[in-house]
Amino acid sequence: MKAGIWIAQRYSFARKRFRVINIISGISLAGIVVGVSTLLVVMSVLNGFQKLARDLFVTVEGPVQIAPARGRSLVVSDSLLAAIRNIEGIQTAQPFAEGQVIITASGKSELIMVRGLTAEAQRYLMQTTSNRQPYFSEGGISAGNLLAERLRLYPGQSVRLFSPELISAGLQALSQPELMPVLSMSDARVQSSFSLQKVFDDRYVLAPVEMAQSILLFGRGRYSGIDIQGRTGVSDEALEARLRQWIAANGLAQELRVLTLEERHRDMFAVMQLEKWASFAVLMLVILVALLSLAGSLAMTVIDKRHELFYLRCLGLERPQFMTIFIVEGGLTGLAGTALGSLVAWMACTAQELWGIVQLPSKSAFIISAYPVSMKAGDFLAVGVAAILFTLLVSLYPAGKAAAIATSRSLESKME
Repeated sequence: MKAGIWIAQRYSFARKRFRVINIISGISLAGIVVGVSTLLVVMSVLNGFQKLARDLFVTVEGPVQIAPARGRSLVVSDSLLAAIRNIEGIQTAQPFAEGQVIITASGKSELIMVRGLTAEAQRYLMQTTSNRQPYFSEGGISAGNLLAERLRLYPGQSVRLFSPELISAGLQALSQPELMPVLSMSDARVQSSFSLQKVFDDRYVLAPVEMAQSILLFGRGRYSGIDIQGRTGVSDEALEARLRQWIAANGLAQELRVLTLEERHRDMFAVMQLEKWASFAVLMLVILVALLSLAGSLAMTVIDKRHELFYLRCLGLERPQFMTIFIVEGGLTGLAGTALGSLVAWMACTAQELWGIVQLPSKSAFIISAYPVSMKAGDFLAVGVAAILFTLLVSLYPAGKAAAIATSRSLESKME
């Protein structure tokens, strides 16, 4: 086996008798480099957009949430918040109230989402978005800019918000007059508009948590959940694991559950992941085309070296060793192309990340000016393993041909 590897190294770098073999080998190597680098750059850009969307979500929501195991609200006591904040790695834990409401303004009505934030959560939002003015105050709301444009909401305008449950409660009140006191609609004024993320901009209003509790018909001290922010250096996965462990240790699994950002917005993140791996599958075809050229160059090398193969057979090499020679030769080419392609991709992504060389076509339509990138070691590993694996697979055919030629009696008779 060692002899086969040594000979494969010699064959990889030695000049061939026919110059066209060297040319085809060079084209194959260049194709692998281009394919691998292109695939890694595309995957890194898609990672960048996914990270951007995630960062925009966590400006309003926590990366991890504690939600009720059943129902739409839970009681959040001061002792519960204190216990959660004492968990290692947690920086803040803020309760929120969120749900569907109907907004009426300017003769129009629409089903939207209201999200009630505490004063501390609003300060964090202002700090994250570098906004000096509060988004809302007591009796005021902040509407997403797309929603505000659609309903013609402007600062100072009065709007009415109420839960859809009031409709069914109103029908019951016809036969149960004692329900009339709960049939109240909240009046609010538009204080500002925001532009954070399309999901929020299109159908969300932000409001004080007390107002949201009243609109959603929550009882006193009841919230939709608790937003959790981790300390610097603590990953979301570690935060999620610690929260699940704490809930299980305190026997609260029947009351509380942990939700990640990906679980709450599963549809959007699933589409992003599908786009990423669909791109992986399509661009792997580019690498496969280059590998077919490599198979051709290996087959021509077999023909070029048929006399040497016979001499090696006379020296005692067996069929598995002949196959090893050309499988290793193809593997070395694939390894070199993958390594060079990964290096090129890393350099290109690093340059884009530092200097934003490639700009977005319409800067006004995005909150960033250049394509975002986010390199992941797992992507580099997956592409590298796939490229080398395919290289070894396409090398099997010329390796089998080499073994067949080296051990054939026709070659022996010709040499005589």
